[in-house]
Amino acid sequence: MDFSLSTDHEILRDSVRKFAENEIRPVARELDKKEEFSYETMQKMAELGLFGVFVSDKYGGQAMDYLSYIIAVEEIARIDGSHAATVAAENSLGIGPLYYFGNEEQKKKYLPKLCKGETLWGFGLTEANAGSDAANSKTTAVLDGNEWVINGSKIFITNASTNISAGSTVLCRTGTRDDGRPELSCILVEAGTRGYTPKVMHDKMMWRASNTSELYFEDCRVPKENLLGPRGQGFYQMMQTLDGGRLSIGAMGLGGAQGCFDLALKYSNEREQFGQPIARFQVNAFKLADMAVEIECARLLLYKACWLRDNSLPFSKEAAMAKLYCSEAMYMCANHAVQLHGGYGLMQEYNVERFYRDQKLLEIGEGTSEVQRIVIARHVGAL
Repeated sequence: MDFSLSTDHEILRDSVRKFAENEIRPVARELDKKEEFSYETMQKMAELGLFGVFVSDKYGGQAMDYLSYIIAVEEIARIDGSHAATVAAENSLGIGPLYYFGNEEQKKKYLPKLCKGETLWGFGLTEANAGSDAANSKTTAVLDGNEWVINGSKIFITNASTNISAGSTVLCRTGTRDDGRPELSCILVEAGTRGYTPKVMHDKMMWRASNTSELYFEDCRVPKENLLGPRGQGFYQMMQTLDGGRLSIGAMGLGGAQGCFDLALKYSNEREQFGQPIARFQVNAFKLADMAVEIECARLLLYKACWLRDNSLPFSKEAAMAKLYCSEAMYMCANHAVQLHGGYGLMQEYNVERFYRDQKLLEIGEGTSEVQRIVIARHVGAL
């Protein structure tokens, strides 16, 4: 067994880490405070090649493996969750469905601009009453001649309402199956389409510098050709997309945990009480040791899941495990990091406060920790 990364992976990690340190760290706190999506850093991330990482160069992508993509997200998340969310959602949820399920015409139409970061794309799955129960989507699409007529709404959709958002992939009920269950299909809805209204969501606790949206559809008409893949395959497409997305959420958890550890170690070696750095007190040293163990375990589990995916092996169970473990590892690390900072850890002046807030979504988004445990239990034969 070889646990070493390739030279290309190491070069990528180093370049993304330097970028995050030099370009994102100086602005992250202010963007979070203002709840402002940064088009400037978005463009810089695009120039670095952080969009379309795993997409073929035929469509303008970087043609790298999935582990490369995960390392990139990890290094961005080490500095800021909002920027990591923009990258993760755009690649896994925005670009992914178009790349893996779109026809040639759809790929050529949308992917080049998405891979260049000229546009963004949303993933319209979640609804107010259809979160963990995603198959209970109430948004409908009725075929009327050569057009789909869509009615309904979506919520908590990343990257869907910026000035450069080009549209969203929307899960809709398109009929009823023979077994009485809803027929679900994915339909591409472009920005500017009459009856389609994306709205920015404000007052978030976390990822305040990422774009989160509500989507509304009122007799929204889109061409019949905007169907993504075969009719009735929408739920399968969404679940396949979420398998890959869980790895990117895992990367955010891993990177965030590493960021918490870095901040906690630095502060613990600088802060003195009773005549010595607080890191030298066993109670604090053990916190740092526990954090280091969790991070190492999380990284091994996540990278193994990526290895399975890159080698075309089943990885759904490992993706759920990685998402669950990495997000909860960040919870522990964020909690310890704030505790080690004491009262200062509660102040916005210290970055650890932002990490503490950002962490919570990782246990909720793209499948809650409870849902991950259900997925894993089914894979191991317990349910």
